Amino acid sequence: MEKQREKFGSRLGFILISAGCAIGLGNVWKFPYITGQYGGGAFVLIYFMFLLILGIPALTAELAVGRASQRSVAMSMDMLEKKGQKWHLFKYPAMAGNYLLMMFYTTVAGWMVYYFVKMAAGGFTGLDADAIGAAFNNTLGSPSINIGFMAFVVISCMLIVAKGLQDGVEKITKVMMLALIVLMIVLAVRSIFLPGGEEGLKFYLTPNFGAIKEHGLSTVLFAAMSQAFFTLSIGMGAMAIFGSYIDRSRALCGEAISITVLDTSVALMAGLIIFPACFAYGVDPGAGPGLIFVTLPNVFNAMPGGRLWGTLFFLFMCFAAFSTVIAVFQNLIAFWEDLTDMPKKKIVSIHIVLMLILCLPCALGYNVLADFQPLGAGSGVLDLEDFIVSNNILPLGSMIYVIFCSWKMGWGWDKFMGEANTGNGVKFPNAIRLYIKYILPLIILYVFVMGYKSMFGW
Repeated sequence: MEKQREKFGSRLGFILISAGCAIGLGNVWKFPYITGQYGGGAFVLIYFMFLLILGIPALTAELAVGRASQRSVAMSMDMLEKKGQKWHLFKYPAMAGNYLLMMFYTTVAGWMVYYFVKMAAGGFTGLDADAIGAAFNNTLGSPSINIGFMAFVVISCMLIVAKGLQDGVEKITKVMMLALIVLMIVLAVRSIFLPGGEEGLKFYLTPNFGAIKEHGLSTVLFAAMSQAFFTLSIGMGAMAIFGSYIDRSRALCGEAISITVLDTSVALMAGLIIFPACFAYGVDPGAGPGLIFVTLPNVFNAMPGGRLWGTLFFLFMCFAAFSTVIAVFQNLIAFWEDLTDMPKKKIVSIHIVLMLILCLPCALGYNVLADFQPLGAGSGVLDLEDFIVSNNILPLGSMIYVIFCSWKMGWGWDKFMGEANTGNGVKFPNAIRLYIKYILPLIILYVFVMGYKSMFGW
């Protein structure tokens, strides 16, 4: 007898959890600093354009495959492909991508938890800029901190997944996501009204096309394109799983738009928190990945009530990280529910042990394994795992989803449109068939090639 498919308890749950998977550290870590590097408002406009023409169609395709098959990526293409086809082989790199993502993401999420605890305990109070920089280096260099907080993330998030889709994942993620939004609004209002913060708003919201000329149009276009593409976590079935948990009352293009709007709103609010604060205290907003762990603790130290605001900021970072970890863990467990008859709690127990082992190399990557530099000087285990997922599995996987949905040799355009446009809401327009079939795969291929070019300096 076939197992009954779990379903979300509400449409709000689907939107918040799907957005929670998309909303991660890329929104609140990468988006602000690359916006800072490429001139603020002009970059944001280009980013919006690529979300519309790249992100939403690819996300709709992935959701449609999930809902039509009622399966995770482990079995979705087996259910939809024509007899004798080999699309189902995509399950192997897609499943590997989910595991690889968690192998480094849990360590970074652990850093967020550690910084939340350290900020709340007053661990940064009285430290100067050099001491705060040294504190982050000490964090990276400590095996016990990295392993301990990674383990906390793995175990706590797996236990939430063990409680089930509605009682665990949906209930907890809805609370976290709503709390995240409230926290961001409070922090953004606080930052905007800092003395001198208006210069940061001007930088962030006023298009500066001179910055595009300075960096080169192709560089800025690629940065905006890749950020729009990767922010939605499309290409490895992490979003398709949520399509499999929803009914057919709503058309999927509208749902993809809702997820994208929520995801983008969080990225924009992150900028409203970070840029006014950086300008108010004379800090470089294009400081790179160290922005979160070095630059902002300096800002909070200089700010009246900074310990409270810093604690709230890292709490919101924890929620952003945990929402992604819980969503992807749900996907990992769903793989094995689709492939085996094992009960969920047994699959979760196995995965707690498995993930603790798989996540060790990254947790040790900046200390015990610091001499392992696979992508050149200064790189580490995290960079290698991120490169495999972000520069390979996500773009190539998205191309597979788009071709599978739009070409006769796959699922086919008519079946895709029938699934995507079932229900109320915004429909996917038939007029863009040629764009989806031919142009969108070329754009994704461009992102893939440029990713290698930027990584290896071709």
